[in-house]
Amino acid sequence: MTMPDIQPTVLVLTALPLEYAAIRTHVEEREERVHRDGTRVEVGRLTPTSWHVALAELGMGAERAGVLTAQLINWLRPEAVLFVGVAGSLKDDVGIGDVVVGTKVYEIYGGKQTPDGFLVRPEALPGSHALEQAARSAVRDMPDVRAHFMPIATGDVVLADAESEIARFIRRNYNDAGAIEMEGSGALWAAHLSGQLNALVIRGISDRADAGKHKADASGSQQRAAEQAAAVTVAVMHKHRPREGSSDSEEGPQERGANGATYGGDHIDFRAGTFHGPITGKSDRRR
Repeated sequence: MTMPDIQPTVLVLTALPLEYAAIRTHVEEREERVHRDGTRVEVGRLTPTSWHVALAELGMGAERAGVLTAQLINWLRPEAVLFVGVAGSLKDDVGIGDVVVGTKVYEIYGGKQTPDGFLVRPEALPGSHALEQAARSAVRDMPDVRAHFMPIATGDVVLADAESEIARFIRRNYNDAGAIEMEGSGALWAAHLSGQLNALVIRGISDRADAGKHKADASGSQQRAAEQAAAVTVAVMHKHRPREGSSDSEEGPQERGANGATYGGDHIDFRAGTFHGPITGKSDRRR
């Protein structure tokens, strides 16, 4: 395994093959890379931007998503992480084919069991403000997309019964959530623990998380939902710019901190690599 070239990269993650395929069609000049532990990504270009996009299909489940997202972040050093795919609706006004952008993501299982019942201890991870703003801007010019900016619930369950105990539990304790899915919290935790890396969950609605799920899936709703989520994701990447120092940046100078790269002024970025040899510095007087 070789260290990828230093370049502005967005890591786009999916769980299912159809979700991966919906994003893949937007990425050009793809090249497959293999992590030393076997995880595979395709890295390509999103023209006309300067972004390189690293695509990965991780499989289902939040724990799996968290472990593999952390692995890929450590390897590829992306500037942003997007988890993209399909989800079930938890609201009457969030319809099949709509897109939910996660303002935050709930882990729905945290709590304490007592003799008086289960006491919920909610854990919520916010989506990136910068990416959310890019999404809000992007969807204004997408008349074929009905977007909602709402919390998303993550649980390792395929919800196909709106009257089940778990469905009632979610309505009782996470009643502002607009969608339910299975991986988002894992990806956001990995991004958060990697140093406040920008991350966002974008989900297309393929069913209403009720007994009609099988019928909806059979009608092709998952394909449509995946395509809508992919379209919003691509629009976000067109809006969101690389950090200062990248060729397509419109951002102001930023600093990542004492142990990270500094962007703005003089630019030196080894992204955790080791450099042996002389360095020639060039002053940037745009401050």
